[in-house]
Amino acid sequence: MRTSEGRRPEDGPEAPEDAGADGEEASPPPRPAVAPTRVSWQKLTLLPVLLIAVLLATWLWFEQADLDALTRNALSDGRVSKALWQHIELTVISTFFVLIIAIPLGILLTRGQAGRATPAVMALANIGQATPAIGLLALLVIWLGIGRRAALIGIIAYAVLPVLSNTITGLRANDPALPEAARGIGMSPVGVLTRVELPLAVPLILAGVRTALVLNVGTATLATFGGGGGLGVLITTGITSQRMPVLVVGSVLTVALALLVDWLASLAELLLRPRGLEAGP
Repeated sequence: MRTSEGRRPEDGPEAPEDAGADGEEASPPPRPAVAPTRVSWQKLTLLPVLLIAVLLATWLWFEQADLDALTRNALSDGRVSKALWQHIELTVISTFFVLIIAIPLGILLTRGQAGRATPAVMALANIGQATPAIGLLALLVIWLGIGRRAALIGIIAYAVLPVLSNTITGLRANDPALPEAARGIGMSPVGVLTRVELPLAVPLILAGVRTALVLNVGTATLATFGGGGGLGVLITTGITSQRMPVLVVGSVLTVALALLVDWLASLAELLLRPRGLEAGP
């Protein structure tokens, strides 16, 4: 007897709908890749916990130390907090000026005919960093006199190079086809720069800013020789008066501040990186 049209014969088991040509079941589709975590909990907690432990151990050591009158005088009346705040001010102000000088200048040197001046500008920036910081500060003090202005100019000159170099390198490393495609769809030169070129160069620029921040924290300790204040006051006082506790306070706070700034910059480097540039797992 013939089976009616449109009906399957009943003399065999039905083949599964998802069976392949050879009778095997097809493998399930792969799951979409999970985006990597931008900031892990280890990144958030490890360094702060270490810094808190170091500062706590230093404080406990001072609590049981027998300090003489000269040491107590050097660390009393808010002198430590004043030096720390001056150091933070020097770092923040100098970094601000480094950014508003180096990033626009780096962009300008990658535009058209201005690129011809790149070797001369980079040579000048190299001179600023190749000169010993204390020597550069001494020359600025002779020229401008004692005060914070000379210290700030010296710190800025010392930290311009990494941001300027990374800005130029990041912009020049972009695939030329991407800006060309952006111009092809009608974007203006400013739009191409701000929406295509700079976002692609952000990782390198942020790496340069991170380097400049750490350099500024270290160089700011020399501001004391030009009358700029900062934690260098405690360090030089501890050395000249041969008071180890004063030297320890200045040194520990300087190292802790440098590590904290580097940690914050590393977080900013991860959070500000365009999501499209993140590597997969």
